[in-house]
Amino acid sequence: MGLFDFFKKKQETPESQEALDKGLEKTKEGFFSKITKAVVGKATIDDEVLDNLEEVLVMSDVGVTTTLKIVDRIQQRVARDKYVGTDDLNRLLKEEIQDLLAENNSNDFEHFEYGSHKPYVIMVVGVNGVGKTTTIGKLAHQLKEAGNKVVLGAADTFRAAAVEQIKLWGERVGVRVVAQAMGSDPASVAFDTVKSAVANGDDVAIIDTAGRLHNKVGLMNELTKIKQVMQKVVPDAPHEILLVLDASTGQNAIEQATQFTQATAVNALALTKLDGTAKGGVVIGISDQFKIPVKYIGVGEKIGDLQLFNKKDFVDSLFKS
Repeated sequence: MGLFDFFKKKQETPESQEALDKGLEKTKEGFFSKITKAVVGKATIDDEVLDNLEEVLVMSDVGVTTTLKIVDRIQQRVARDKYVGTDDLNRLLKEEIQDLLAENNSNDFEHFEYGSHKPYVIMVVGVNGVGKTTTIGKLAHQLKEAGNKVVLGAADTFRAAAVEQIKLWGERVGVRVVAQAMGSDPASVAFDTVKSAVANGDDVAIIDTAGRLHNKVGLMNELTKIKQVMQKVVPDAPHEILLVLDASTGQNAIEQATQFTQATAVNALALTKLDGTAKGGVVIGISDQFKIPVKYIGVGEKIGDLQLFNKKDFVDSLFKS
């Protein structure tokens, strides 16, 4: 079974849908209670309802720019359809959010595949505390379950705990880990990992990097060096630069995305800890603002709770009563 088939199968299981629904409970509770208050006593969608809706979306961490787009679209629909009442608001909101996500992110995951690269090299970036190491471990588990040979590179050499965590995840999921002593050159670890992946015939190499949001120039130089040394072994590496963000930090996650996308060519996002926050709207805002595919979402603590992100499933779950 190929990677595409595996992830599609995983996404469609009742268990994964149940985990998604449960993971979005806090967001749904906050979101819909606020929308209900926004339309109380109103029969039609007037300017006051739209102003209240705008406030609800901003408070749900959708972000100001994306919120204004959504509200403007609903305003146009109301003006065009004439007989739209407040009972229709949830339906309109759901449709406009789905349409917006579809426009902004053409890489839907019903068509997800890694292609013919071997090894497929993933460089993982993000600040400490966002669930980066856990995401790497869970992703390694998913890929191994799909029948892939996976190797992990512990290139966050600035923290002894980071190296140890990667080693523990390697043992837990049964994949190899390439590591050096704390304080070693991160680029050297990345080089050794990719070289080892080629020699061992591995399908995927996942490289952890330091979770420090130091000055942009320093971050850029460090990540550029890691990429350059990996390219000595695999010329087009890394194939994926995965930025891990903690959804529970809301607008701070958007600020981190701004910093990292300026420092390196991020082409995939993972949003963790959706189950622990009412700020799940940040998924919509980040997808819209950065035009980078949200590839994975974390909806629980179980090893299988890192899910392949599917826009339709996400919005359906968000609006499920």
